[in-house]
Amino acid sequence: MEHMGRDGAALAANLRTLCEQHGSVAAVCRKINVNRQQFNKYLSGAHVPSTANLRIIANYFGLSVQMLFTDPEEFRTLVEGNFFHAMATARQLPEFSRFVSDMIVENNSADHDDIVGVYDRYQFSSIYKGFVLRSAFCIYRNKEFLQHYYVERFPSFDNPKKTEYVFKYYGFCFPVADRLFTADFEGIQSNELTFGVYAQVKRNAKKFMFGISSGIAETVFRQPYSTKVALHYRGPGLLRRDHLKDLTVLDRNDPAIPREALQYLGDGSDMIQMS
Repeated sequence: MEHMGRDGAALAANLRTLCEQHGSVAAVCRKINVNRQQFNKYLSGAHVPSTANLRIIANYFGLSVQMLFTDPEEFRTLVEGNFFHAMATARQLPEFSRFVSDMIVENNSADHDDIVGVYDRYQFSSIYKGFVLRSAFCIYRNKEFLQHYYVERFPSFDNPKKTEYVFKYYGFCFPVADRLFTADFEGIQSNELTFGVYAQVKRNAKKFMFGISSGIAETVFRQPYSTKVALHYRGPGLLRRDHLKDLTVLDRNDPAIPREALQYLGDGSDMIQMS
């Protein structure tokens, strides 16, 4: 069978995770019209679905077949973070559908798998003035789309070991003319839309993308802003829990910030945030 060489154990774990989020196994089987006894074999890892059934299952959950075989820990981070649900909602919006349809031809015209994976994301913080925010950023392919998501965590001013704010962003990526354009929205407060454009740079065997992000702040004053962003490639796959534990704000002199990223960001004086 075409997919027998893949990790059936990973598939089984991911199917169990999806079923947890979608109600009972019986309900899922009815929706996809797959025999319950057969589906139980998929859940146990005893059998891997046929190519046709893999497509049916993937389509039902709104995922690519490849995503179903993702590392289970990475996959659970996506599911528990509600990233799949948020992106499925965005894809149903007619306004976004028109925008995506205009960009999809260019996106399909070349192989962009060299940019897929996990990144550390660095920018000067608008909450902690003068400090650098390190967040976790991931680009992945889902069917015909390149999508991304990233997570920000801000420690408390009074107790740095305590998390004060968490923001999660979901979006689409459009590689065009050697640039990566991104559009995303914040999924917890659901009141912020941001855009970015990045250029890939390779130096000393390290992979960076440098660019800018702009949008409207989620504060009551709704200030527009624009800031430099550095993306440092860490490796393939999706975000895992160990990526998320390193999210924080850093003093700009902290050696944990890559030298190339800090050189690009400068001192943060060129961040634009209008009052």
